[in-house]
Amino acid sequence: MNPQETRAAISLALVYVLRMLGLFMVIPVLAIAAVDYPDYSPLFVGLAIGGYGLTQAILQIPMGVLSDKWGRKPVIYMGLCFFALGSLVAANADSMAMLTLGRILQGAGAIAGAIMALAADVTRESERAKVMAIIGVSIGFSFYVALLTGPIIAGLYGIQGIFWITAVLTVCCLPLVKFGVPTPKENSPSGDALPQLSQLKNLAKEPSLWRLNISVLTVHLLITCFFVQVPVLLTQVNFGLDEHWKIYTPILVVSVLILVVLMKLCKHLQTSTSFIISLALMAMGFGLFLLPELNWVVIIIAGTLFFAGFNYMEAHMPVMVSSIAPAGKKGSAMGIYASFQFFGAFLGGVISGALTGWLGPKLALVACLLFIVIAMIIVWGLQKTTTVKRVTLTIENRARFQQTSNKSQLESDFGKLEGVQEVLVDVEKRAVYLKVDIKGFDIEKAKALIS
Repeated sequence: MNPQETRAAISLALVYVLRMLGLFMVIPVLAIAAVDYPDYSPLFVGLAIGGYGLTQAILQIPMGVLSDKWGRKPVIYMGLCFFALGSLVAANADSMAMLTLGRILQGAGAIAGAIMALAADVTRESERAKVMAIIGVSIGFSFYVALLTGPIIAGLYGIQGIFWITAVLTVCCLPLVKFGVPTPKENSPSGDALPQLSQLKNLAKEPSLWRLNISVLTVHLLITCFFVQVPVLLTQVNFGLDEHWKIYTPILVVSVLILVVLMKLCKHLQTSTSFIISLALMAMGFGLFLLPELNWVVIIIAGTLFFAGFNYMEAHMPVMVSSIAPAGKKGSAMGIYASFQFFGAFLGGVISGALTGWLGPKLALVACLLFIVIAMIIVWGLQKTTTVKRVTLTIENRARFQQTSNKSQLESDFGKLEGVQEVLVDVEKRAVYLKVDIKGFDIEKAKALIS
């Protein structure tokens, strides 16, 4: 990568880290800290933990589409302002209702698609995968850091302190975008980066993508349920809120080690089998939480099993979506996937909070086991996907390909190239989208067809 691409990658990764820290730091502490509010209830706890997911799910696709029309940076600035406003509302909240409103406003800053598209705009095709990988790693990193630092900050400064820190971090993101990332002269072809409204209906019906969308909804429903229940269990075994990191640290470290083992064991298995193994680990974790006598050792074992399964699913489902999505439609497929992901977080908070308030925490955990069984049924039948590479080529001479016959001829010519699996020519966006086998594909021959 050249210096401009390196600077852009680091800046956008930091924006992701700081923003996601703000979303996640509060998750492991809300179930405990919320009891001090006068209108406390388990349902409000669930809504406050998962509330951001509702607006994220609703706005994920529209914000991506707007970034194509208004520009990437204006949409990112707008999203960061919404996020900062939500953080300030929550920081000054004197009730659970107001805190929940702040969390919902935080979710309105749904800028993930715009950030990825901006990264694509300012990088060369040959370096784009590296930049996306750096940003992707930052997402997982921020989640783990948030779980460990959230309880510590809450113990020192209260839950309001987390939201104040979040607001400051969000404001710091604005100069990172302004000065750390160059403003592109024009948007790069965005079919594989952003959702296209015309593609959503057909993709939503695609069987394998449908299974993955429901699966990610269920997995994020379960992770939200986990954090509605587990912090309370930790206080019951005499761990103060500021000590919860001592439990989460071994859980996260050991679960990552198990993930490495799982990836090796499942390498040659059907995708459905590896997913069912992962869901079984998550079920074992929730099952241990149902034991009549819990101590911190059991909680660590249960949490480790749950996170091992969660980590595997979280790492592999996006890869499958990317492999299955047709050429030029990855952005739309990932937009739908992300919307289901965030809506699952919202549903998890509502369902777990409601069941805990009405039927008690044990029955809420039993419900989670039922959701896992449903997820197992849904993933059954998913086929192993091949590793593909996505290539986007820009058409310099638009006039040459304006006629439908020329577009069809170009698609036919690309289809004959070795390694090409799918082709989509989009004259309006001056782009050729390819799904290719990385072993047999020759990029120079592809470029020659439109030179």
